[in-house]
Amino acid sequence: MKTVWVNGCFDVLHIGHIELLKYAKSLGDKLVVGIDVDSRVKEMKGQERPINTTIDRMNMLKSIKYVDDVTFFGTDDELRRSIELHGANIMVVGSDYKNKKVIGSDLVDDVLYFNRIGDYSTTNIINK
Repeated sequence: MKTVWVNGCFDVLHIGHIELLKYAKSLGDKLVVGIDVDSRVKEMKGQERPINTTIDRMNMLKSIKYVDDVTFFGTDDELRRSIELHGANIMVVGSDYKNKKVIGSDLVDDVLYFNRIGDYSTTNIINK
């Protein structure tokens, strides 16, 4: 059984997220999504974020047919432990992370990159 791992904020869901999850699910038998807790999102994105709480983001992701499990993490170490705990074989990350450090990439067999769909991003949506 192949487990695919994807992680991120997933604050305001958009078609780019859905296509990422659809692609990730096509690579294995089980798709696990890890999300940053609210305090971590605030650290990374600013005090106005997240728009949706950790629990709300988890529940929205769980309702998507491609997603088999959702978990959360507050630190890099928790992220690494969660990837290990779920036995991820493949990690899918956005292509903007090519040539950057991908936390947990050493724990999986393969890291695949997903190209952004148009200019969809939560930040762009919020700024409109």
